[in-house]
Formats: sequence, structure tokens, C-alpha cells
Amino acid sequence: MDLEIALRGAGGEPVDLRRTLASHGVAELPPMDMAGDYRSMEITLALRRGRPRTVGIEESGPDRVRISVRGRALSGAGAEEVRDRVRHLLHLDQDLTAFYALASDDPDLSWVTGGAGRMIRMPSVFEAVIKTICTTNCSWALTTRMVTALVEHLGEPAAGAPEDGWRGRAFPGPESMAKMDEGFYREVVRSGYRGPYLRAVARSVADGALDLEHLGRAGPDDLPDQELEARLLALPGIGPYGAAHVMMLIGRSSRLILDSWTRPTYARIRRSRRPVADATILRRFRRYGPHAGLAFWCYLTRGWVDEGV
Repeated sequence: MDLEIALRGAGGEPVDLRRTLASHGVAELPPMDMAGDYRSMEITLALRRGRPRTVGIEESGPDRVRISVRGRALSGAGAEEVRDRVRHLLHLDQDLTAFYALASDDPDLSWVTGGAGRMIRMPSVFEAVIKTICTTNCSWALTTRMVTALVEHLGEPAAGAPEDGWRGRAFPGPESMAKMDEGFYREVVRSGYRGPYLRAVARSVADGALDLEHLGRAGPDDLPDQELEARLLALPGIGPYGAAHVMMLIGRSSRLILDSWTRPTYARIRRSRRPVADATILRRFRRYGPHAGLAFWCYLTRGWVDEGV
């Protein structure tokens, strides 16, 4: 079953689908399955009714996206839910016109106005937080192994999913993660010190003590960035890097992600032989205000599409 949606931002701005799919590394993690050229992707989505469905996403023409849904035809309500989920994933409800207005006068970033800068979302804030914890203090290979294990062993399968492996499975919900013991996280996920953090977050969400999805729904007027950051910092396993990372994934990009990759990458692009102080980096992007972190991220990742990284 094929569906379509318009490919435009909330302010009517253009959206470069390829750059959106290549916007950050977390989009490479299961259950997302990104094409090598970033022109299409598949993901298995948990739906409100029935089993998860695996959908393919690709551009179908000027300003249009085709959504290919595996399995039997959806009802009208089911089809609209899938459209809504894909709009959410592609962050089409975000208005980047103010960011583009600032970037248009910046020789280093004017290229983004063609439709770059839109961060692909996770289906839930819970998933964004769990995946962020899995990126802390480890190699990308270990991050991938941890997330793959979570999806493979705990993710609900779509109809027709392979018996083994992670493909065809949705990201696990907090209830399924909360019921697993420490041994699972230690021996199967191989999450190390992160295991108790993953369990604690899942349990707090599962028992209703923590509403992570509210953090994604609330706007800056209802939940200012400073308060949002404080709430994220209060979560087990989330520090300044993690808070900035989750904020960017949910569309709040005032904070810069400063870590062991972004700092040296910035210095390399600037052709600096020495590390660049965080204060210098912050000053460079201060003019972007609520979009400072987004401007920094785009500055670092321009070559991901141009160079096929």
C-alpha cells in the first residue's frame, strides 16, 4: 500500500529529504534502516492499533514523499496515522524560516537554505533518550550493538518479520524494557554501566512517574529551553552532552553538542592546529540564538552528503 505526503516545512520552506535522512548518526540505528545514498529509508513503526508496520520512505516527485506500507491495506484511520508518523519523523511541523533568514547572511551556512537543517526525529522521546544514553562514552560500534540488541530481543515484530534479527521490529516500549533484569542488560545488550540507567528510565516511564513525551510536545513558551535542559539533566545517564543531544533530536537546538567528535571536527574545518576553546565555538554561533546548536551541527556535517559520508 502506497501513501503520499507533501514535503514542505511548517513555514512553507523547502525540505531536502536526502539531507534530512543524513542529518545525524542516530538515524542509522535500528529500527531505522537507511539506504547507503540517503535517498530512502525503512522503519518499523508501532501503531496505536494492531501490530507494528514496516514502511519505506522516499521522494516521489517535487515536494512529495512516497510511503510504502508493507502488508495488508490499512484502514483510513490507519493510513492517516502512518502519514502523521512519517511527518513527525521528518520533522515537517518545524518552521525553519527564521534559521534560514540568519543563515542566508552567513557565508559558511547559506547553503542550508535549500532545505537542510531538519533533524530526523525518533518516533518517541523515550527512544531518543534511550539511544542517547547508548551513545555515551563508547565507540559507535558499541552503540550500534546495544541498540540492535534492544530492538532484536524486545521489539514487537510486524507481520511477516524475519524470525531472527532486528529487521521488521519496532523499537521496544518502556514496559518491555522495564521488565528485563540486570542480567539481560549486562549479558545480552552488553550495556555496561548504562544498564541501570536504561532500566531506571524505562521503569519511570512505564509506571507513570515520568512523562517524556510531554517534553517533545511542549513548546518553548510552555517549557523554556533552560527548564527542558534541567529536566533532561535529572534523568539517569544524561549529562550536558546527552541533554543537548536529546534537545536537538526533538527540535530544541539552542544548546551545542560539544563532545569528542564535534570539537576536533570543528578545529579541522577551521584548519586550526590546536583545539578550539568551547567559548570560541559558542561565540561563533551565538547570533543564531535558539538555533545555535543547529547552526553548529550543520557547519560540521555539510560534507556528509556532498562527500557521501
